[in-house]
Amino acid sequence: MAGASLLLLLDDIAAILDDVSILTKVAAKKTAGVLGDDLALNAQQVAGVRAHRELPVVFAVFKGSMLNKAILVPAALAISLWLPWLVTPLMMIGGAYLCYEGVEKLAHKFLHKEDAPPPRNDPQRRAEAVLAKAAAAPNEADVLASEKQKIRGAIRTDFILSAEIIVLSLGVVAGQPLPQQVTVLVVIALAMTFGVYGLVAGIVKLDDVGLWLTKKPGKVACMVGRGLLYATPWLMKTLSVLGTAAMFLVGGGILVHSIPVLHHAVEALGPDGWLGAIVSALCNALVGIAAGALVLGVVTLFGKLRGKAPEPAH
Repeated sequence: MAGASLLLLLDDIAAILDDVSILTKVAAKKTAGVLGDDLALNAQQVAGVRAHRELPVVFAVFKGSMLNKAILVPAALAISLWLPWLVTPLMMIGGAYLCYEGVEKLAHKFLHKEDAPPPRNDPQRRAEAVLAKAAAAPNEADVLASEKQKIRGAIRTDFILSAEIIVLSLGVVAGQPLPQQVTVLVVIALAMTFGVYGLVAGIVKLDDVGLWLTKKPGKVACMVGRGLLYATPWLMKTLSVLGTAAMFLVGGGILVHSIPVLHHAVEALGPDGWLGAIVSALCNALVGIAAGALVLGVVTLFGKLRGKAPEPAH
């Protein structure tokens, strides 16, 4: 009897693990798009950090992301059990905040340009400009404060994207027994966190790998190293652009899918197939830009009414 009971128990465990494996694969497919956006956004956050501080910054954001998941998984399970109507409003707030961050980045880039350099035929003004730039160079305290601001901003953004990943995964396991829901959400949360920040850490150290290869004997190693050194700045710039675009795509997509009228209108605009997917993505981005501009306008107006300029999102 004991042997038969043990076999039945093992069979039940194997069946549960098989179900969890299938559900995890489905959830991973549904969240793959968000994973790509998460990667681009987080790689963007490290841009501009000093080389020897890149990995510590990535690790600090990784720890913040793990804390986010530790909060979000139990919260998502609790909300789905007792307050399921609250999921959509919370996602809309998160989507609107992502759009606001994207518009704020663009506004800061295009509306706060540095003054043009003095003409070459005016040596006195050029000398004054060089001295002023040297005097304005950030000290160690300013650099550390900037790093902390980047880390806080990255963790805030990760919280929103992690919430979307958890909610999408929760939709896959809805109706399953609670132990299977918990297992799938925990597996997805851990896999996404280690996967994203492992890739980010690899991306930000590509230039160091390239420099190391250039010092190795052999033409092939030197050629590959030079290629990495040349390609890495372009990759980081590309990820920065993709990260900003992802804010509009993800944030706008959340808003569109959360508002039935918008969702049906976007679906009606695009044909079936890949062309429809492109039209849908463009519509999501436009909605994201409009929503971000609206939120930025409200924040700016509120700041002026309080007599205080709004601080940048990052």
